[in-house]
Amino acid sequence: MEEKRLIVWNASALETFANELEKIAKYSYTKAEQVEKSILTKLRQAIQMPERHHKDKYKTNNPGAYRAFETEGYRVSYRFSEKQVRVLRIRHVRQKPLNY
Repeated sequence: MEEKRLIVWNASALETFANELEKIAKYSYTKAEQVEKSILTKLRQAIQMPERHHKDKYKTNNPGAYRAFETEGYRVSYRFSEKQVRVLRIRHVRQKPLNY
C-alpha cells in the first residue's frame, strides 16, 4: 500500500489563512467559504500530484520542490517531499511578492 502525503502547515501560513478568512467573512461568509474550499481543494490535489503546479518563481535557487498556485486572489506556496506537502505561505496577489 502506498503511503499518502500529509498536508503540514507552517505556523505563519496557518495564521495568515485564518486571519484572511476571518477578514473576508466580515463582509461575506459565503465568499470566505468559497476561498477556503478553493485553497484546500488545490492542496488536496497537490497531495496526489505535487508537480501539477508551477515552480515557485519567487523561491531563490528552487530545485523544483517549491511550487505555488493562485486561486481566488491568493497565492499559496508549498514544498513537497515523499511524505508531505508543507504550506509555506499564503499571500494576497495584490501584495508585493517576496523572494525567499
